[in-house]
Amino acid sequence: MSDVAAIQNLVQKQKALKDEIAKIIVGQDEVVNQIVLSIFAGGHALLVGVPGLAKTLMVNTISQALGLDFKRIQFTPDLMPSDILGSEILDENRQFKFIKGPVFSNIILADEINRTPPKTQAALLEAMQEKAVTIAGQHHRLAQPYFVLATQNPIEQEGTYPLPEAQLDRFMFAIKLDYPTFAEEVQVVKSTTADTKASISPLFTAEEILDFQHLIRRIPVADNVVEYAVTLVSKTRPGNALSNDYVKTYLDWGAGPRASQNLILAAKTHAALNGKFSPDIEDVKAVATGILRHRIIKNYKADAEGITEEAIIAKLL
Repeated sequence: MSDVAAIQNLVQKQKALKDEIAKIIVGQDEVVNQIVLSIFAGGHALLVGVPGLAKTLMVNTISQALGLDFKRIQFTPDLMPSDILGSEILDENRQFKFIKGPVFSNIILADEINRTPPKTQAALLEAMQEKAVTIAGQHHRLAQPYFVLATQNPIEQEGTYPLPEAQLDRFMFAIKLDYPTFAEEVQVVKSTTADTKASISPLFTAEEILDFQHLIRRIPVADNVVEYAVTLVSKTRPGNALSNDYVKTYLDWGAGPRASQNLILAAKTHAALNGKFSPDIEDVKAVATGILRHRIIKNYKADAEGITEEAIIAKLL
């Protein structure tokens, strides 16, 4: 199949995927779009939302529709790295045998990742970056495709271990999950309190998703689009010549080079999912908020004046 035909096939299949997800998940179209975009781009996502907004159900539904394995890890203060990576045990023949932990799956839901100490956070983040884990000197490759969706509760911060900026930078997207609208909540209540259960059909295989990820990386990008993405990221850095007084007033730190890489990769994916054969500046703008939101650090003045990351990013687009 040619790349042109493959992109047309991807457009059809992702429409069917969203229809399948909509059997279970009511509304939240933008959140689903960004999660699907992350998966096809080969990145990870951080989902920030209050409890009860169907984060686990959403990831479970998406993994079923993609035909991938799914595991949920509930992060707690006493969770150890071996609890998620696995450990070696002595079997009945007195031989050491490795028992795989829940990190060995295609899609991992790291529920409330900021609830666990840095040692355990780092164990998961190594798996995210290297797509492999090392246990007792043995290197174990993780199944591909591999996608981590970590959740954080923005309300309750007591007894939590916030992710350091260097680790936040590993996530391609930070996705904000908001309350459903009145009509959507009515529909949610009706469907979840009835004695019916929708079934999800798997539409992809792991090999197909990997092929689409390679296809997206082959998409050509015009130099002016790359330059726009790099300029946008440079504008977030207060010490940069391209930044303006607004950024210098309200930001302490800007985004790093990984933001520029992710902007282009996400723009390619956004273009492909919309049937375009090369991304333009509009595709970069469409993904900019989710990619830059967790990579810029506001100062006390921005907090005091109630200025959000989204407002700062909007000023730069």
